[in-house]
Amino acid sequence: MNYHQLGNSDLKISEISFGCMSLEREFDTSRKLIHLAINKGINYFDTADIYQNGENEIILGKALKEYRNQVIIGTKVGNQPRPDGKGWDWNPKKKYIIKAVENSLSRLQTDYIDLYQLHGGTIEDPIDETIDAFETLVTQGKIRYYGISSIRPNVIREYTKRSNIISVMMQYSLLDRRPEESCLNFLCENNIGVIARGALAKGLLAGKTATDYLQYTPSEVTQISTIVKEIAGKRNTMSKTAIKFVLEHPAIISAAVGIRSEDQLLQSIGTSTNDRLSKEEFLKMQQAIEPNFYTSHR
Repeated sequence: MNYHQLGNSDLKISEISFGCMSLEREFDTSRKLIHLAINKGINYFDTADIYQNGENEIILGKALKEYRNQVIIGTKVGNQPRPDGKGWDWNPKKKYIIKAVENSLSRLQTDYIDLYQLHGGTIEDPIDETIDAFETLVTQGKIRYYGISSIRPNVIREYTKRSNIISVMMQYSLLDRRPEESCLNFLCENNIGVIARGALAKGLLAGKTATDYLQYTPSEVTQISTIVKEIAGKRNTMSKTAIKFVLEHPAIISAAVGIRSEDQLLQSIGTSTNDRLSKEEFLKMQQAIEPNFYTSHR
């Protein structure tokens, strides 16, 4: 497993990280998968307080308790559950964040969170107030670092300019190259690490039947997935090849992969090797179709 420093921090996270949103609710099943991931070199586990209404954090915290000093935990905040339990509302205010972190710490069975991320954000938010909440939690020792999970260029620019974020989690894949236009190089220049999610584009780059994806038609998705399959050949799976494309960009520190099974885990782990795409392979994938661009929040 390869490890890379996450932005301007002392966190060195695994090139393949564990996206926990898809974890099974059955604890023993999830525990075995998490422990296997640790044994295979994964050290970063990413969750959020709204996943399974907090149950995801509980499962992860319980499974990682004996490994706490060996792993890096990231969770997210900003979506406040409604009193009736039906959905949630966006709340990036300091009072809520300060309260929400206590609940996450309790569910995760830890005294500190390594990476606390704003789970979204808009340009109309009270951004300075949100930043103040995170800075307060750093001072209190309840979080080590903070970042944002966002695909909005205007929001990303503001947090880069006004805060001490060390990371941005954003969707990036061969079928979603929007971050290339204005975000990835910008973040790289500002030493802010990118954790990529969605590298497999909901499985469309791993062999699932083609369907519409963003502005791409099923025919265009098929065109791209066929090239991924061709480059994968016999030495790699489509999943590994799609993830390798994402890891080629210097801004990407880690690919957070949603893992449901041991087979998916082992396929993802196999990506983090010195067996990278050749220049010709990368260019063929890159030139397969016109890249897409953000049409809003620019």
